[in-house]
Amino acid sequence: MATPRRMRFVRGQLAWMVATVLLLSVFGSLSAELFFTCSLIGLLVVTELTVPGNVTPRWRSRLRWLTVLGVIGFALLVARRLLAVLPLEVIP
Repeated sequence: MATPRRMRFVRGQLAWMVATVLLLSVFGSLSAELFFTCSLIGLLVVTELTVPGNVTPRWRSRLRWLTVLGVIGFALLVARRLLAVLPLEVIP
């Protein structure tokens, strides 16, 4: 059974992602990379806004792994963009 705090977190993240899709499509710049980056920012913001005061539930500790995977994915996106922008002489 989901706790009210967990459902608040899920609703907040879902609202952030829907707003991201709507805003990116309104501005005509909807892409998987931008959506992933904005969703990761939303994950970090919603995680910090819903942090419990005293006791950390078990599902919050599993959230740390999702955050680590998101940051690794973001680092891969940045590395791919850098390799696309840099001239071939710079890349060994």
